[in-house]
Amino acid sequence: MKSVFRAVLPLCVTLAVMEGVAPTGQAFAQAGQQAAAMSVPAGAPASTSAEVEAAPLSSADREWLQKIEQVLNRSNTFQARIQQLDANGRRTTGTVWMKRPGQMRLAYDAPSPLLLVATDGKVVFRDSKLDQTTVIPIERTPLSLLLRAHVSLSDGVTVTDFQHAQGLVQVTLARTSAPGDGTLTLVFHEKPLALRSWSVVDAQGRQTQVTLFDVHEGADLPASLFVAPAEPQ
Repeated sequence: MKSVFRAVLPLCVTLAVMEGVAPTGQAFAQAGQQAAAMSVPAGAPASTSAEVEAAPLSSADREWLQKIEQVLNRSNTFQARIQQLDANGRRTTGTVWMKRPGQMRLAYDAPSPLLLVATDGKVVFRDSKLDQTTVIPIERTPLSLLLRAHVSLSDGVTVTDFQHAQGLVQVTLARTSAPGDGTLTLVFHEKPLALRSWSVVDAQGRQTQVTLFDVHEGADLPASLFVAPAEPQ
């Protein structure tokens, strides 16, 4: 079944606008608009609030959350195609690969020059057209929750909304320690339980949506996929 990891990968292009990097040129500007959805500039304090509000959950809701966790932890690797719709209505396609814990590669289709690789506790974003490479700690991104060895919907995460209707199960999540950074909503088909789509709303209220298709779980992924681009000197 599809996992949340498939959903989070395209969201990582949200890291295009990162620490100390000014968006210059059309390609990087477009990447920055896609990237705004979950980025945290370096040196900026993490959002903190004791007022994150958890959704009221029935016993049936909690059973569904347990099932979702089981689905998310079924496979440590996958490869998938994605279609992303950003807040400005632009559509982008690409391929993602994930190997849990801690490794991910997101390559957008040509003519996009963008590549993102998560490995060794960091996320490296490369724009080959502008010859720019940027690095941020993985803990400053949603990947810190979604590329764990074991994914949890309670450890460091607050469920802020839960809905189950018309054959769909929808759960909205926020980082408990930084709810102001935004939310991630996952929508699953009920039977069989499989991720259909996800959307992220950033701190400025901008929404990015992702559709997943052509998913392959449990693949033997070569280590070369997760070699990071050269970092800036």
